[in-house]
Amino acid sequence: MKEQPELKMFPEHKLPGTATDEAWIDVIQKMDEVYADLVKYQVEIEEKNRALEEAQQFMASVQRAMSDILLVTDRHGLIKQFNPALEQLSGRDAEQLSETCISDLFISDHICFRHMLSDPDKTMLQDCEVMLALPDSRTLELSLNCTPLFDERKRIEGLVIVGRPLGELKRAYRELNEAHEELKRTQQQLVHAEKMASLGRLVAGVAHELNNPISFVYGNMHALKSYSQRLLTFLEQAQSGLTQAELQSLAEQLRINRIMKDLDPLVDGTLEGAERVQSIVQDLRRFSTGQASGRQTFDLVHTLHTALQWTSKPMGDRLHLINNLPDQAQAYGHPGQIQQVLMNLIQNALDAMDGLEQAKLEVTVIDDNEDWIEVVVADNGAGIPEIGLDKVFEPFFTTKPVGQGTGLGLSISYGIVQEHQGELTVHNRPEGGAVFTLLLPRHEKVSVS
Repeated sequence: MKEQPELKMFPEHKLPGTATDEAWIDVIQKMDEVYADLVKYQVEIEEKNRALEEAQQFMASVQRAMSDILLVTDRHGLIKQFNPALEQLSGRDAEQLSETCISDLFISDHICFRHMLSDPDKTMLQDCEVMLALPDSRTLELSLNCTPLFDERKRIEGLVIVGRPLGELKRAYRELNEAHEELKRTQQQLVHAEKMASLGRLVAGVAHELNNPISFVYGNMHALKSYSQRLLTFLEQAQSGLTQAELQSLAEQLRINRIMKDLDPLVDGTLEGAERVQSIVQDLRRFSTGQASGRQTFDLVHTLHTALQWTSKPMGDRLHLINNLPDQAQAYGHPGQIQQVLMNLIQNALDAMDGLEQAKLEVTVIDDNEDWIEVVVADNGAGIPEIGLDKVFEPFFTTKPVGQGTGLGLSISYGIVQEHQGELTVHNRPEGGAVFTLLLPRHEKVSVS
């Protein structure tokens, strides 16, 4: 057997500790660094793979939870990805759907999916109605949204299609429409309730106003009827041929002289009562027809007096009313509508003072501007909570207990004032109570500076 030659790792002429050893040490260090980097990269790859798996699981969960269909095609229109909802709605399994052309899946007279794939401008569809082909020649109506899928070079790579059965949309629209109609009916009922409440207050005030002149006329007519019977008796006796002395005695007995003195005051008082009733009826007519009549210049002070009389009478002696009103003050607008606003403001103040032993209502008209006239209504109630000051004119907002207010009176008033190009504001007084300020134009087409 031949003797094997001795293997030598280093040349004989190189001794330990030379430059060759240092080179090998450098190589080993570099290998350690590379190995450490490999380990680091491996850890990062594993973390990214784990994050990718979690993202894929999340996306899969989202797709499974979707009731709308979701599918992705390639540039040829073949289905590449889809969610379980498409399988459930189409009645096909994953194997049947995969690589199926969307033109075979969706039936539409006005959509050519191949044309959409070739023209980027045709790939945006919103709520397009198509038919989904089902087994046994059946179809299901869908609403589709379609957007293009681009590659890194901005070329169309396919389509992303999302769809929902129209039955669900129609049901949702129907439920939304029913809810809207119910809201409209409820709003109409609340507005009607507010009108009835205002009408009730109006009737109570008007009845009190009408009661005085009608009672006066009624009493005067009774007196005139009694006087007429005495006068007829006297005239009949005078025509029967009585002597002057007998007529004088009969006149004293029937008190003819007193009747003659009372006739003019009775007639004047009756006419005054009738005119008062006529004035109230005219105010009522103006109030009720204010919506239909055109705007005009009217006496705001007279309208304010009427509103005060119709609303404040029920409080009787408990109300201390302070009027800071001029004899006349002209405003421009619908007298009936403005009267409704004033009645709402006054009634709101009276409601705020309900339960007070001595309620004080102060109404002021400021007439020192050529273009605008100002009405201030102040009460000594509890005022409006600071949190509600910016909401007091919103519909259905009220500080009254449940069942005692609809929250529409001030909202309707605010709308009327806005239509008149005026302003309606509110603030609390430091000494207590609320102050409503109404600003109205004196002439037509005045703009607030």
